[in-house]
Amino acid sequence: MRTGAWGAVVGGCVMGWVFRLVGAVVVVVAVAFGALLLVPADRVAALATDRFEAMTGRKLTIEGAVRPSLWPVLGVETGRVTLSNAPWSDAGPMVVAEGLSIRLDLAALVGGTVRITGLGLTRPAILLERSAQGAGNWEFAAAGADAGGGAGGDAGDAAVGTAPAGGPGSAARRYAIDLLSVTGGSLRYVDHGSGQGVELGAVAATASLPDQDGALGFDLEGMIAGQAVAAKGSVGLFSQALAGGVVPVDIGVTVGSAGARFAGRGGLQPLAAEGQLDAELGDLSAVAALSGMDAPALPEGLGARSVSLSGKVTRSGEGGLYLRGGRIALDGTVFEGDLDLDLAGDRPRLSGKLAAAALETGQAAGGKTKGGGAGGGGGAAVVAAARWSDAPLPVSGLRAADVDLSLSLGALRIGAVRATDVAARVTVDAGRAVIALGRASAYGGAVSGQVVVNARKALSVGAKLEFAGVDLQPLLTDVAGYDRLVAKGDLTVDAVAGGASVAALMRGLDGTGRLALGAGEIRGIDVAAILATLDPSRTGPAERTVFDSLGAGFRIARGDLFSDDLKLQSPYVRASGSGRVGIGAQDIDYRLRATALQGADGADRIVVPVMITGAWAKPEVTIDVEALAKQKLGAQAEAAGAELRRRAGKELGRKKGESLEDAAKRRLQEELDGSSGDLLQQLLGGN
Repeated sequence: MRTGAWGAVVGGCVMGWVFRLVGAVVVVVAVAFGALLLVPADRVAALATDRFEAMTGRKLTIEGAVRPSLWPVLGVETGRVTLSNAPWSDAGPMVVAEGLSIRLDLAALVGGTVRITGLGLTRPAILLERSAQGAGNWEFAAAGADAGGGAGGDAGDAAVGTAPAGGPGSAARRYAIDLLSVTGGSLRYVDHGSGQGVELGAVAATASLPDQDGALGFDLEGMIAGQAVAAKGSVGLFSQALAGGVVPVDIGVTVGSAGARFAGRGGLQPLAAEGQLDAELGDLSAVAALSGMDAPALPEGLGARSVSLSGKVTRSGEGGLYLRGGRIALDGTVFEGDLDLDLAGDRPRLSGKLAAAALETGQAAGGKTKGGGAGGGGGAAVVAAARWSDAPLPVSGLRAADVDLSLSLGALRIGAVRATDVAARVTVDAGRAVIALGRASAYGGAVSGQVVVNARKALSVGAKLEFAGVDLQPLLTDVAGYDRLVAKGDLTVDAVAGGASVAALMRGLDGTGRLALGAGEIRGIDVAAILATLDPSRTGPAERTVFDSLGAGFRIARGDLFSDDLKLQSPYVRASGSGRVGIGAQDIDYRLRATALQGADGADRIVVPVMITGAWAKPEVTIDVEALAKQKLGAQAEAAGAELRRRAGKELGRKKGESLEDAAKRRLQEELDGSSGDLLQQLLGGN
């Protein structure tokens, strides 16, 4: 964008400066021909340069002779020509050219009009500068308005040379240029206020001004930073443009394979414009090369391959750019809306409102699901995610400009994650981007929260999101290539990761979250059948575990998800679980304690420990035989003890509600009481 502004400044300055000099150059011709037969050539050059300095305040030096001719063409040629710079510049001459040639229409000159049929500069080196205070070295002193006073012809030419002091027709002598040509030239523009600049080499340019109050047409070619540059167009009411007025403008510019056209109106003092802009900028590499920069690494879907722009553009005198009714195409994404671009700070600042029917950016996150989606029929094949990509993520574009945009999207895909009816605000501050979701529908539910991408130093990504009433199977398939969990419910995630690639981010993920699901199924395993048969082979695409509810909290550390409180309820199975799910490594090490329910009273059977281990692509399901054996032995021992306690209680005559220990004590006391009675009777003389 800055380069485009420089191009407009340079183009305007070049044409304005050249034609401000036209009137002054005519003085050279007039003086030369007025003294042709009477004054030697060196005196002719001295008279011409003196008159030029009086009109412009600049010193014009002509090295070598001034060679006028009367026949067959009225004209003049000079040797090396040097034009001094503005007093505030210390960068050397403003113009150095190997030669200057002028051809005039003699009949028009006799009639009082200076008509230049040919004006040529040979290999000129032109330096255009804007001071830190905003003054341009192409702005000449206005003293020329009072510099006349000589005999008729000279006074008229002096008035022409001071076009800024008057409007159309103010000059006593009118002028026109059939052809202005520049060959083998170079041009350098420097803005001392911003420290920026641009250099144009191998310049070949032509221009024509049939009438000083008419339109100037021009055609320019050159090279900037190895890029071919061309500009062609017209500036209407040229004398008004020289006087600082706003005039019709129609300019087309090409840079390499990129091109733009502006049709509207504009002025140079200050530089301002308003009109229709249509630009096809390709992948921005040609445009970026103008300022010696690499093209920003924009994401796929957001300008990685092509950028185009159209709409009504306004450039204010203060340097702001405004787009209204704009259409911006970034790869296959088309935005419509209004934008403001502020170029005054350290970085361009872009703000506004945009809407798009669809936005797709980034690559899908890995695996895909073949055959059925959420709620699909049985036998859907489970295909694991591919390994996370180690390719560096392109984020340098986040440091190119600051942004504050309101976005409305009919559909959104970031990587493999999808949403619809999205209302979001995107802000970028010195390479740190925040995407705040005000509204979004996704996977049959709603999503809210924000995502932060920080590229100020090393890349980091954070997300705090709430998914309400979403279908988990398509969500987990898109995010992680995992399609075994089919259910609808809520998910909260608060996570952060650092790394230059998707793989590094997944391996470095930290955070917390919670999952709460309603009725659904886990595909690939039939826990109830495993419990009933103790056969861990009941796995595969056709197997499934149906549940009424499933919930778990989790924490994530360095790419591993840990969950210790999984609870699963179903008509046939109750299960709890704990273990690790490797997000970075795409593996699992999880232990389920499953209990099959039997009978109408729901009495529990023995708890079966089920181990799920291995890669996401092909996890292994096994029964913890050792734990099961210990559990069975413990159950058998408990059963044997219960039987002994039952028999002992019967022998002891245990009463209802009485413990075995109390029954034993009671029976002993009864035995003791009975024995004591017999003994006492004997002592008293009984039998």
